[in-house]
Amino acid sequence: MNFSKILFAIFACFMAFAAVSAAPEPRWNPFKKLERVGQNIRDGIVKAQPAIQVVGEAATIYRGGK
Repeated sequence: MNFSKILFAIFACFMAFAAVSAAPEPRWNPFKKLERVGQNIRDGIVKAQPAIQVVGEAATIYRGGK
């Protein structure tokens, strides 16, 4: 008899925890900001690539075309 009451109490607790919805995501997510910083760095490198090529070619011309 006591075993059935304990089993019922455990089952009731399990159902109560299962019915509770998860908390919403926090407004401040550090991983999103970190991802955005990485995207900005990548975009900056892509935009700077033509200028880096010009500097490399100028250095080659200055050294005498070796």
